[in-house]
Amino acid sequence: MALSVVTLGALTTTVAEAGESPVVRTDSGPVRGVSADGYRSFQGIPFAAPPVGDLRWSPPRKPAPWSAVRDASRPGPRCAQGAGLGSPPSEAEDCLYLNVISPAKTARKPRPVLVWVHGGSFTSGAGSDYDFKRMALGGDVVVVTVNYRLGVFGFFGHPELGRDSGVFGLQDQQAALRWVQRNARAFGGDPRNVTLFGESAGAMSTCAQLTSPSAAGLFHRAIIQSGPCTLTWPDGGFFPGVPAGSPYLPRADVEAMGAEATKKLGCADVACLRRLPVKDLVSQPFSTPAFGTGLLPEHPAEALKAGHFARVPVLTGVTRDEARLFVALFPGHPFTEEHYRGLLRTAFGEKAPLVEARYPSAKHGGPAMAFADAMTDRIWGCPQVGTERLLRQRTRTFGYEFADRAAPPLVPAPPGMNPGAAHGSELAYLSDLPGFPAKLTPAQQELAGQMIRYWTAFARTGDPNGEELPKWRSSPRTQSLAPGAIGPVDLGAVHDCGFWAGL
Repeated sequence: MALSVVTLGALTTTVAEAGESPVVRTDSGPVRGVSADGYRSFQGIPFAAPPVGDLRWSPPRKPAPWSAVRDASRPGPRCAQGAGLGSPPSEAEDCLYLNVISPAKTARKPRPVLVWVHGGSFTSGAGSDYDFKRMALGGDVVVVTVNYRLGVFGFFGHPELGRDSGVFGLQDQQAALRWVQRNARAFGGDPRNVTLFGESAGAMSTCAQLTSPSAAGLFHRAIIQSGPCTLTWPDGGFFPGVPAGSPYLPRADVEAMGAEATKKLGCADVACLRRLPVKDLVSQPFSTPAFGTGLLPEHPAEALKAGHFARVPVLTGVTRDEARLFVALFPGHPFTEEHYRGLLRTAFGEKAPLVEARYPSAKHGGPAMAFADAMTDRIWGCPQVGTERLLRQRTRTFGYEFADRAAPPLVPAPPGMNPGAAHGSELAYLSDLPGFPAKLTPAQQELAGQMIRYWTAFARTGDPNGEELPKWRSSPRTQSLAPGAIGPVDLGAVHDCGFWAGL
């Protein structure tokens, strides 16, 4: 195989000629990827040492270096997890790997880098669930997707663990960002122009990183997809049996949960827990990042209110019908009127009749649809309005709502429900999803191309506007994204935020 050597910054990159496998030298050792159809892909690159044994529930450390060329044609193992929505289970703790995809063509100057944090309720998923070659090629950017510790392995807390309690998964994300700072140039990327972006739990992670002092300087723009920093939910509103709350918990609460779990597992201390097999731990209910920690001193919503966050441009949004995905997964379909009223009583108590009057099932396509629309507005739409308001007080902010109500659904709709533009429905427009093959119409393909150009223009300049794209004004104007119908929308009016503010 004929190879050429290219020097980029302080690192030496060995690149195969056309048609051959590309080799890049990272700061830990050389990796061999795959070149095809105009792009280069490198998968399964270690960015941290395996968090096993004594390193379980420890901050991530740099990986051990290697000298022989490492195969990077396949992704690394997905982090330990139970079965999730379309996500297979795993017992792998050795999982801190990332993937890099970029155009194969050499650029005149380093390309913007986008670092993707996957969703999955902090309990499931992997970076390799997303294939961003369309974004890399369409926007001429480098995209990095990362794994991070999930569930009990990423968000367990215990008094012995101190200020690291409940943030190991967030620490992994920062370790990946530091890897990008050290290695971006070797892949043709610009470490001075890094955008952190994610959806759902990945968006909530991005909110956390925005407010984390230890993330300062690791990224220069942020994209928050369906994870408003001020998001909260009422009793049973997110899912039956889930109490009222937010995506973040006080460290003291997480540590108390950890101490109780330790006793139930028959252990007296963390050292004992570190000796337990993965299968004995993976089902433990830890899925909430902790604040009051070294990495996350404050709840992100409070940090935004106080102005304690990185002053980087932010692009942030939700989908038009967020909660329909979650309500589609509720037990008991098809809903009856009494079922609907029971859910409202649990969520709103004596105010339930006011919500039912505002969201009558007859006007929303049935009881399940009415509850889903109410929860979309209460949990997602109005917190999005609040998040945009807090951000734009101190940094340039662009808001959007993905509004293609004919988008391919992530889960089949149960009887009596139309999935609409549900949670996660924008993902297939930005990335190929190997687990969810989506067939887009020509009009949807056009929208996908426009969204990729918006996202990558924002990554390049901090402004999503570009040639041949409908004008996108900064917040408080929100950009509605639908096939053939891109333009401003009043998000507060769409989601009846005046009603919810007064409830």
